[in-house]
Amino acid sequence: MFVAEVTGSVVVPQKHAKLTGRKLLAVRMLDRDGRMTESELIAVDTVGAGVGERVLVVKEGGSAAMAMGIDKPPANVVIVGIIDSVNLEATG
Repeated sequence: MFVAEVTGSVVVPQKHAKLTGRKLLAVRMLDRDGRMTESELIAVDTVGAGVGERVLVVKEGGSAAMAMGIDKPPANVVIVGIIDSVNLEATG
């Protein structure tokens, strides 16, 4: 599971039947300080996220299946939450 920022939407005119009616979004992973990394992925949105929002993302088949509510989903990266705030303890 990781924190990411939604950077765009992906329009797919033809897709797997299990993805019908589901929005696909481009997300860029964030580091511990909230800065965007170079890692960008396409994720299935299950919560109604939009561009510019910080989101909680799972990247694993079993978690994706549970979040999407279907067996054997054709995707393994799924947005499962919209983040209001992140409070991290100082380390060092």
